[in-house]
Amino acid sequence: MRKVVLIPSYEPTNKLIDIVSELSKNKLDIIIVNDGSNKKYDCIFNKCSDMATVLKYDNNRGKGYALKYAFKYIKDNYKNCNIVTMDSDGQHTIKDTLMLFDTIQDNKISLGKRLRDKKIPFKSKLGNSLTRILYKLSTGVSVYDTQTGLRGFNYNMLDFLLNINGDRFEYEMNVLLRAPKCNIELEEYVIETIYEDNNSGTHFRAIKDSILIYNQLIKYGLSSFLSFIVDYILFIIFGLIFNVIYSNLIARVFSSLFNYFMNKNIVFEDDKNVSNSIISICYYVIMEGYFK
Repeated sequence: MRKVVLIPSYEPTNKLIDIVSELSKNKLDIIIVNDGSNKKYDCIFNKCSDMATVLKYDNNRGKGYALKYAFKYIKDNYKNCNIVTMDSDGQHTIKDTLMLFDTIQDNKISLGKRLRDKKIPFKSKLGNSLTRILYKLSTGVSVYDTQTGLRGFNYNMLDFLLNINGDRFEYEMNVLLRAPKCNIELEEYVIETIYEDNNSGTHFRAIKDSILIYNQLIKYGLSSFLSFIVDYILFIIFGLIFNVIYSNLIARVFSSLFNYFMNKNIVFEDDKNVSNSIISICYYVIMEGYFK
């Protein structure tokens, strides 16, 4: 099976050339997305183009857009493959990238897990800890490193990835939020922790991108909490009319529908057509209502 390394990149340093050079020695298909970088960075992308496929568009659209742009390219040009995404700033080693390929399975997302380390800048450590707690409260699922860019996917997961909204850093969080609802397993694998020059090469906008990420987490958590309240209230109300089994069944159906519409229209702002929505509702009610 072919192995594809996907690297979204915005105004990279020469480090990208070194990364691609090392990757090219391992019989990998390498795809780089030039996320609307200034033309002065063309020299770096041109050097990489001898070893990789370089996709580009004119204006900076964000990491999420770049990832989905490449996912679409892979879907159109590959029949089957495993995919690992990595950052272009040197935070991920070639060894860890190759290791993650060996973990990829159907219906699972493999995540590179950076452990606590004195190398981690304080703001990154604080952000990771806060996001980890909010993610656990919102989904009930434990993920240690929610902000890792080293992720592995099977080709069959491309439709799922292409249907996640978000164009910037919030996209990767949205993937993690959606995965448990779609019964996609999240599994972490320890990787080396690297933060060069106090993570100065990142294009993460501390305020704007944090708002985008935490806005999704808070909305998702609120949706789950309100659904629980609806379920509880309806169970009590219908309990006055029906027996426990029927009361629980009816409450679950209505609270699941409430949760579906909250997630669709408020949390993820999904624009699927009506027929797709009906199919999604049926699936959602069955999985969320009967088996949660």
